[in-house]
Amino acid sequence: MSVTPTTLLNKQLDALLYQEKNLVANLANASALINDTYEDLNWSGFYLYNSDTGELDLGPFQGKVACMHIKNGSGVVGTAFNDQQIHRVANVHEFPGHIACDSASNSEIVVPITKGDRKIGVLDIDSPSLDRFTEDNEKELAEFVQVLIAHIE
Repeated sequence: MSVTPTTLLNKQLDALLYQEKNLVANLANASALINDTYEDLNWSGFYLYNSDTGELDLGPFQGKVACMHIKNGSGVVGTAFNDQQIHRVANVHEFPGHIACDSASNSEIVVPITKGDRKIGVLDIDSPSLDRFTEDNEKELAEFVQVLIAHIE
């Protein structure tokens, strides 16, 4: 699948990952790019689907220590993965079953990562501010994941 990036962030990601297919390297640089670009974050990174356990395992990230495993369907991360829908949560403390990996997190956006029929995981971004993420952020991050997918074998 070919994606033509429309925002500066996504053009930077596309250039950064040019001719690189290593999943861990791409996710590490992608999380660093988000962390450097977006303000008012306390965590940005990935959870990767483990088909052996049916859980999401901690992947490359920027931020404080994090939950190492999240059950599919649990919290914002597991729910977004299970539903295969973006979840933009203005106040995580009002989200049923929220998992408080970092008590400083107040809002969150999670974008599923799926290539064809292969469920890879999710992009997870947290902020200490309530209602941090906008509809424009959601659109940009949905495109960000599409650019990332184009660089994953």
